[in-house]
Amino acid sequence: MAKHWADFQYEIYLNGMTGAVPRLPTDLTRLEELTERRLGPGPVGYVAGSAGNGSTARANRAALERRRIVPRMLRDVHERDLSAEVLGRPLPAPLALAPVGVLSIMHPEAETAAAKAAAAQGVPYILSSASSTPMERVAEAMGDAERWFQLYWGKDREVTRSFLGRAKACRFTVLVVTLDTPILAWRPRDLDQAYLPFLRGVGTANYFSDPAFRAGLAKPVHEDPDAAVLHFLGLFGDASHTWPDLAFLREHWDGPIVLKGVLHPDDARLAADAGVDGVVVSNHGGRQVAGSVAAADALPRVAQAVGDRLTVLFDSGVRTGDDVFKALALGARAVLLGRPYVYGLGLDGQAGVEHVIRCLLAEFDLTLALSGHATPATISAADLAEESV
Repeated sequence: MAKHWADFQYEIYLNGMTGAVPRLPTDLTRLEELTERRLGPGPVGYVAGSAGNGSTARANRAALERRRIVPRMLRDVHERDLSAEVLGRPLPAPLALAPVGVLSIMHPEAETAAAKAAAAQGVPYILSSASSTPMERVAEAMGDAERWFQLYWGKDREVTRSFLGRAKACRFTVLVVTLDTPILAWRPRDLDQAYLPFLRGVGTANYFSDPAFRAGLAKPVHEDPDAAVLHFLGLFGDASHTWPDLAFLREHWDGPIVLKGVLHPDDARLAADAGVDGVVVSNHGGRQVAGSVAAADALPRVAQAVGDRLTVLFDSGVRTGDDVFKALALGARAVLLGRPYVYGLGLDGQAGVEHVIRCLLAEFDLTLALSGHATPATISAADLAEESV
């Protein structure tokens, strides 16, 4: 039976009869400002910050804002079903939580709290390679819930092979390979605070717990943590990978593989030719290339190029339920949500992440209905008008 996400608004109103109001804003665009006020400048800057002067992050928002929904009337939207099948996985809505690393800088329960929130709401949780919690602990916290693993594809093939084996043993079902971060971009908010969590051994839990990684150390991690950090930094990224190297990942992963960070239709075609299962149209939330094309501007061209061959997913700039609608209209099969759930985590732990998921999907459900749709499957580019710049 389909979940009625929009009922969350009535739950809030009924709770108000006893004087209770939501602990966090229901306008998710307000969460960043709240987080800025309550958390330290280092952690906040690391999550909220972008490459260069922030132009790409602003362009992501502008590209979504520029598209306006054209509602249709007198359509039967009384019963709605937001469920979707993505990469062969049945989902309650076209949404997953994007991979975000080092979550312990936002909340002590870190990735475990975010994963439990996703599991409670039935949406996939994508665990970052750079998590502050080992993948085994996250998997244990999620039970049988849907979970995907994001790989930062580094220099050491044995560590990569080990990660994939561990993720498979932990029943992660989809591999999400981030292509746009072989090296870190110029990020002034982090640079101005001289703040890089990895140097403090934060975000390294999967590496420090990995037998192949530890085999490369002269001493155990606890005996020489600085040497372990340096070893991590030396193998984290690899800017020499090319398309033929994808064969190594396919050889060691028998589930769906999705390439994250694709913005050019020719790269999407190369991905399809390489035999992967999907792409995420993403510019890393504006965190990697200053001056990059907005993700929502790249999405239609990628969807047109490979939408019949690959599952096209989308992230970068999503903040509201209407953003989800617009992304689907532009050709995405589902959306990955990043910063808003991280702010929810920082402000209120697992409950904060659940609040963000429920608000986003309630707003999406209502936007869907009020625009004349009973299911995401009927949304198309014809439902949008584009404002002239």
